[in-house]
Amino acid sequence: MVSKLSSSEIIHFLLILLLILIPARLLGELCRRYKLPAIIGEIFAGIIVGPTVVGALAPGLFDNIFLSTPHAFQAFDGIANIGIILLMFIAGFEVDLKQIRQNGKQAISISLTGILFPFAIGFGAVWFLYQSHFANGFNNQLVTSLFFGTALSITALSVIAKILLDLDLLNTRIGNIVLTSAMVDDFLGWILFSIIIQLMNVGKGDASFWAVSIVVLYAIFMLTGGRWIIHKLLALAGKGEKPGRVLTMAVCLCLISACITEGLGVRGIFGAFLVGIGINDSPYFSEKHKHVLHQFTINVLAPLFFASVGLRLNFIANFNLEVVVIILVIACLAKLIGAGIGSAMSGMSKNESIAVAFGMNARGSQEIVLGLLALQAKIISGPVFEGLVVMTVATMIISGPIMKHYFLKEQRAQSERTTTLQRKTIQAEPNEQLL
Repeated sequence: MVSKLSSSEIIHFLLILLLILIPARLLGELCRRYKLPAIIGEIFAGIIVGPTVVGALAPGLFDNIFLSTPHAFQAFDGIANIGIILLMFIAGFEVDLKQIRQNGKQAISISLTGILFPFAIGFGAVWFLYQSHFANGFNNQLVTSLFFGTALSITALSVIAKILLDLDLLNTRIGNIVLTSAMVDDFLGWILFSIIIQLMNVGKGDASFWAVSIVVLYAIFMLTGGRWIIHKLLALAGKGEKPGRVLTMAVCLCLISACITEGLGVRGIFGAFLVGIGINDSPYFSEKHKHVLHQFTINVLAPLFFASVGLRLNFIANFNLEVVVIILVIACLAKLIGAGIGSAMSGMSKNESIAVAFGMNARGSQEIVLGLLALQAKIISGPVFEGLVVMTVATMIISGPIMKHYFLKEQRAQSERTTTLQRKTIQAEPNEQLL
């Protein structure tokens, strides 16, 4: 017999939704007002409502709301997980395969060095410091090191898009190269993470060639023949020009793919991300459809997930400054060096290379999602997860202003070079007339 929530549990469930959603949206909008990503405010909302603040100041109130009715909190957790699945679905919309092909050479140079350096440095640092700082309940040094290498190598595509939009550089050559590099970076990072999940699930780190191969083959299929199937199903749903049918079909495809990747031993968010990429260039899924889904997810469902991050830990009791500093330094240095070298190799100037490197250093929702999954799987400990959260927030805050500074510096340098060239031309003209 299927059980259902009692009237009291429904009240608690709705109360949890309200107590999380209202402060998350308020602090999220406050951050947007000061040109910061809303995710920062949403995470802080969870920290305030969670065990760090309310749990410490009024433990009885916190226990009564969040812990006294486990079924109500489980229902909330289910809604929050739907939110992150849909968030990664719409994140896939930002991956433009045509643009990747157009700017492929420079973008791949930047993204590959921007992945390889952080991966190698993150892996090596955690491997070396495992016993002293990163040991955990999972007790697998290889998987933990691989996770950190991957988590530190992924760039926040949505954060970079916002920075470029704020700088009015989204449609410029440099802006396109940076955005394309982030797309490649994002996609390769999720492939790496899916493989790590398989390594974690199969024999506690003993690789299963077939399990990993199936995940990679599924990803390749979704980007080739799977896209054709997606477009055909959306075309079928779009007959009669009823937008509700297309939205329903898109969300159903997202959930089906999430079920498949979850069944393959990889988290459902990876499957949702792949479908988002496949739907992006479909002529049957219009900008209006994307806007409707984007607004509902970003403003209602996603804040629930990011605020729930603060409900899972006491950020003061678990705070370890040494671990936070280690993660922050490793993450920033590795990404700046890797992306900077790739930018220079692709022919960019010094100022452009530094600007691109800081742009690629921006982390975001992906790191939080990966960190939370790793925390739940006991790949990392509470203090290490807090270090990832601090690193994510810090890079979000610093990337935009520094990127803007070096882009403006490059524009001034170009202007000075143009002025100097014009002066030399003017000075040369009288000499030519005398001759």
